[in-house]
Amino acid sequence: MSDSSKAVDPHEDLAVDYVEIYVEQLESAAFDWVDRYAFTVVGTAGSAEHRSIALRHGRITLVLTQATSDHHPASAYVATHGDGVADIALRTSDVETAFAAAVAGGARVRRGPTRHAGSGPAVTAVIEGFGDLVHTLVERADGEPAGLPAGFAPALRADGDRADDVGLIEIDHVAVCLNIGDLESTVEYYENALGFLNIFEEHIAVGRQAMESKVVQSRSGAVTLTLIQPDPTADPGQIDEFLKGHQGSGVQHLAFSSPDAVRSVRALGRRGVGFLTTPAAYYDLLGERIIDLGDRLADLRATNVLADADHGGLLFQIFTASTHPRHTLFFEVIERQGAETFGSSNIKALYEAVELERTGQRGGRL
Repeated sequence: MSDSSKAVDPHEDLAVDYVEIYVEQLESAAFDWVDRYAFTVVGTAGSAEHRSIALRHGRITLVLTQATSDHHPASAYVATHGDGVADIALRTSDVETAFAAAVAGGARVRRGPTRHAGSGPAVTAVIEGFGDLVHTLVERADGEPAGLPAGFAPALRADGDRADDVGLIEIDHVAVCLNIGDLESTVEYYENALGFLNIFEEHIAVGRQAMESKVVQSRSGAVTLTLIQPDPTADPGQIDEFLKGHQGSGVQHLAFSSPDAVRSVRALGRRGVGFLTTPAAYYDLLGERIIDLGDRLADLRATNVLADADHGGLLFQIFTASTHPRHTLFFEVIERQGAETFGSSNIKALYEAVELERTGQRGGRL
């Protein structure tokens, strides 16, 4: 049997093309990404119903969209959720084949394959994801990297781009909060419709709070969703608060990869990005929990960057302080030195450190 007769997985090359965020105020949102996160405006679009700006940093493309009419979906989305992630666009080499396979696997359809003339994607289609979020399937010309959505006009790249001092690379993963009871069905939906693999799962307990987590990833390894739902038998916690504020399932945070988390955090901090602080006791215990940090421990302590280790290596991460009026959306900077998991040990370690700070027992363990 020749290689050409072998079945081809229609989802084997999925990757994140862009992420669209619906916003209430376009200019202020765009200014924040440009000024604080060192993104560059690369395109604009508009109609009688909306205005959009596309921004890029490294291989990350964000699209910000404001509704100018009640007929645009961003209007109802923002009214319900506030600013939030509405579309995780997935690039594929063949939209029609991927779309047909998704529908056969139970995908909920928003729009079938549509061909586009001119620059930008050649073919797009739209299927539903979780909550109000959708996935635009994007097919681009052979060899064309992630570009602008359909209907966008390119913008001239500004001189003096300062993105290098921040050094973000791409979207490492997307963290999703789900309503109680939706975790299993959401995992199955991504497995059946888009061929994702369930690569990791755990039950995380922090004091009297707890959550269930499963991670699904595209067969290419380029798209990763961390799916989390509250444990209904435990006390309400941060996931319950997100679901209440967001009014349903949605994206809690985007994680941006960096080759050097400490350097990125220092650069972002100089630009005005705020990060969550870490109790000093966390670092007093970190040397006992992870022994291979060496001289880097002082830099982690100075920048509040967290550290974890798994079977593959080390991971460094930090979360921004949410500036969302409902505190439902924030971001993460993550550096992987071989680690393949998501720092769940940090949740327990932080809880322990906070308790030591609270009780004045920093010299010992709970």
